[in-house]
Formats: sequence, structure tokens, C-alpha cells
Amino acid sequence: MTLVKLRKSAQLTLPTEIREALKLAEGDYLEAEIVQGGVLLRPVDVVRREAAWDDLVELVETPKWRTPPTESPEEEEALIFKMVEEARHSRD
Repeated sequence: MTLVKLRKSAQLTLPTEIREALKLAEGDYLEAEIVQGGVLLRPVDVVRREAAWDDLVELVETPKWRTPPTESPEEEEALIFKMVEEARHSRD
């Protein structure tokens, strides 16, 4: 077990062997949790959270349904005419 000193402004320096074992680099985030008899520090993958947030935003902004490709006005008019004719003939 390694002894670590609490410094000015409540800063800690993690020993090299711990940083290397956990592949920690300057600027990485650690989650701190109070546990029975001490503090537990866990590395947190912030990049994964940012990617998850981006995925969530993309899902929210993407329409839930997609319409078929729009046809030209002439094609739409022909389709409407055909539907009207079919409806008229089905009444007879």
C-alpha cells in the first residue's frame, strides 16, 4: 500500500505505479466515493459519456418515421386522379 499526502487545495498526487497500472494521464477524471473507512477512486471514461450524449442527441433529432420520396407534382396529380377514379368506380 502506498502512502499519499494531501496537499494544498486538497490535491493528491497518485504514484506512478498506480497511474501506469490504470493507464491514467493528466486531465483524466476519477470518480470519488466514500466507502467504509476511506475513499475509493475509480477512473471514469468521459469520452464514452460524450459519445453517448452525441448518440442521444442524434436519436432525438432524427425523425421517428420517414416519408417515402416525394414524387413530382405531375406524378402526385396522376396518383390522386387514379385514386379518385377507383373510389368512384367502387361506389357503383
